[in-house]
Formats: sequence, structure tokens, C-alpha cells
Amino acid sequence: MQVNTNQFSWFQVPEDIKNLLILAAQNWENTSESEKYIQQALAQTGDNTDVLIAAYRFFYYKNNYSLALQTTSKLLDKIKEVEKFPDDWEQLKLILVNRKEDPQIRLYLNAYAASGLVLAKLGAIEEAKEISTRVQQIDDKNDFGSGILLDILTRPAEEDD
Repeated sequence: MQVNTNQFSWFQVPEDIKNLLILAAQNWENTSESEKYIQQALAQTGDNTDVLIAAYRFFYYKNNYSLALQTTSKLLDKIKEVEKFPDDWEQLKLILVNRKEDPQIRLYLNAYAASGLVLAKLGAIEEAKEISTRVQQIDDKNDFGSGILLDILTRPAEEDD
């Protein structure tokens, strides 16, 4: 099937990869078929940021949270390596606070917050709370949604009357 990949000129991947991603979208209703295209795109591009983001979104909306988390972890690891982030959270937090408007840092914070959401979906509530708390410490405008998730995760259960 031939698709017009020119309509996605902003998407910085080779044409054959764009084609695979478009085919995944066009075959959305057939999960096994669409996932095949996503997996091919991932296999051919490795750690391409745009493809990792597309794959995360695909897996998340297909409710495949374990693959969504795996994809987000790859994206976080890639950014951590490129930016040479420290392992220590307090040191990393200073970098993230000081550079939170940089596109690469915003992507990292978005992916980190998304990993918290996926962990919550997978039932890892304590890990999700920890990530949401960390992101909220940096996110004074609630750009990344961590405050909302943290509120949901920490809200006391409502009592039945």
C-alpha cells in the first residue's frame, strides 16, 4: 500500500519509516497488523526519538502498558545518555529545574511523567507516586500533568453514605 508521506514533512524519519507508521495508523482496528508495522519501525530505527514517541503513544492507546513503559524507558535512557545526566535524583533535579524550558528536557519530563502514568495503570502505585512527586517538584505550571496524577493517586477513598 502506498501512502503520501509528504503530509508529515515535520516528522524527521526516513520515508520508509514514515510509511510504516502511517500503515500502523491506517490499520488501527487490526491490532496485530498495526503492531507489526510499529515493531518494524522500531526495529529499523533503534532509538529514533520520533519513532519512540509514536510507539509509546501507540502502545498506550492500545492498552499495552508494558510495551508503553518499555518504550518510554528507552526514550528516557536515550536522553539521559545524550545529556549525560547523573544517576542521583537531587543532582538531576537541579539540571531539570534550570533547563526545564529546553525542548530536550521538556521531552524528558514528559516521558518521565508518562512513565508514572503507565506505572499507575500497571498497578505500581508507589513508583507512580514517586515519579509524580518528582516531576511535580519541577513542574510549577503543571505542564506535564504530574500534579493531577499525584492527586488521583493520593486522594483518600470516598466513603459511601
